[in-house]
Amino acid sequence: MKKYSTIHYQQYLELEQLLSSQKPRSEELGVPAHEEMLFIIVHQVYELWFKQIIHELDSVVGMFSDDLVDERSIGTAVARLDRVIEIQKLLIGQIRIMETMTPLDFLDFRNYLFPASGFQSFQFRLIETLLGLESSKRLTYNNQPYDSVFPEKQRDILRGIESGKTILRAVEAWLERTPFLAFKGFDFLENYRKAVATMLDKEKNAILESDYLTDSEKSMRLNMLGSSDSYFQSVFDAQQHNILRGQGRLSLSYKATIAALLITLYNEEPILQMPFNLLKRLVEIDENWTTWRYRHAQMVRRMLGQKIGTGGSSGFNYLAETASKHQIFSDFHNLSTLLIPRSELPQLPNDVRKELGFYFSKGKNESV
Repeated sequence: MKKYSTIHYQQYLELEQLLSSQKPRSEELGVPAHEEMLFIIVHQVYELWFKQIIHELDSVVGMFSDDLVDERSIGTAVARLDRVIEIQKLLIGQIRIMETMTPLDFLDFRNYLFPASGFQSFQFRLIETLLGLESSKRLTYNNQPYDSVFPEKQRDILRGIESGKTILRAVEAWLERTPFLAFKGFDFLENYRKAVATMLDKEKNAILESDYLTDSEKSMRLNMLGSSDSYFQSVFDAQQHNILRGQGRLSLSYKATIAALLITLYNEEPILQMPFNLLKRLVEIDENWTTWRYRHAQMVRRMLGQKIGTGGSSGFNYLAETASKHQIFSDFHNLSTLLIPRSELPQLPNDVRKELGFYFSKGKNESV
């Protein structure tokens, strides 16, 4: 019979070490500031949750690292990304706790923090890198590389991840391998092109036949509508897509983009539901980090106004800019630009629908 060792709650969680890790500098310097304890605990909790997020993301990257991804792994990956999303909600909500401290409360101990800064959080930079934020797309920190604040060992870790498998690149490779684009007798891209042309023609006619729009308003709306040659050009023309990718305006390969588009358009087909859920979770994670960055920036403006950050950044302005520019899964967000109404969606042939569904023979209960 297997024996299990016993352990006390306090030992298991190493509470003595954990609860003795709050050492306010204001107390050490003989000018105790009551609010510094809150400041320390909030940031320590952030780092603990960052550690859990890294644990989840590492596992997801591992699932997509093999050439053959077990379909059951997609469900597990979605569940773990769901957990990341719930943690992000906590991180966003935690800002409200920090905001119970007033700007004057913060100034009681702020001068003791120099030059420490949240920019020096290695774990947060690790999360960004694991997700797929590339150095070339980052805002510079004091005109220095983002990893310049870390020792060489940590810089090597970040560079190794960026040059290896990130969530973005692992999912891109998986999308490129999906068999959904190779249906016999059904050319998805050609059928989609025709559907887009039909949709745009209907929208143009609706604008031209409108009784309440002036000629100038009609002209403006037609220009905004674009055409199948310009609005959707990066989808219909692989060369144009690659040009935009080379300019840094797109991240995914052409093949991965088309696969993601098909999954999104036909997401109600049984076999495509879980892949679609995966793409949705990545978009939500991106949105949550944007929200967190923006809320963080708003908190900094509330506390500091236009003061520079303790780490030497421009404070609020820098943080607000990262919220708009440090997005990783923009290509999945932008798929919405390419969607067409269900009524315009090309009908899948029966044999294709059969491949994307779950069918069983009546007699033997075997998949067909």
